[in-house]
Amino acid sequence: MPPTSSATASTETRMPAAQRRELILDAATGVFGDRGYHGTTTDQIAKAAGISQPYVVRLFGTKEKLFLDVLDRALQTMLVAFRAALADDGSGYPLQKRLGETFVDLVSSKGVHRTLLQAFVSGGDAEIGRFARAGFLDVFRFLRDEAGFTDVEVDEFLAQGMLFSVLLSLELPRTFGTDPDGDALMRAVFGAKCAMVLDVMGPGAS
Repeated sequence: MPPTSSATASTETRMPAAQRRELILDAATGVFGDRGYHGTTTDQIAKAAGISQPYVVRLFGTKEKLFLDVLDRALQTMLVAFRAALADDGSGYPLQKRLGETFVDLVSSKGVHRTLLQAFVSGGDAEIGRFARAGFLDVFRFLRDEAGFTDVEVDEFLAQGMLFSVLLSLELPRTFGTDPDGDALMRAVFGAKCAMVLDVMGPGAS
């Protein structure tokens, strides 16, 4: 293992622990989103965060525990955004539309959608599957108990949300302008939010 650089050591020494933790979680969300759980190493996350790999392991333990922390933060970010949209009815939009647009807006938080999708398809993993099921049921309870959705509205909302996540995971926005059918699908699914999605994830976006 290469020695810790002086710059990395300085970052770890001077940055408050809570800030370092958030820095690592931000980096891990992006790397897990890009590479998937199985394709990601703690070394890749450490490099993305500018932190030494041993420090990442010391702070979070295993890669699985780090992924669960990333997943928990993604779920909480989504639920906090949903509750804010629920409380703000000044737009005049129906609640289902407000919540749907709020979910799409999370595209600005790099890796969140794809992290959620990866977790939701990892039901075969004992710990990740257990955590992902609990998180998905938390979303269901919010829709049923707080938003007051009917069973039909819950079904429609969750189906639409998964479609959003699938298109983002396929990186369809990055191919915009290369296939008329792909462009039509983007417009049909994202509607008025299509331009925002393209700004964040379209061709040439970082």
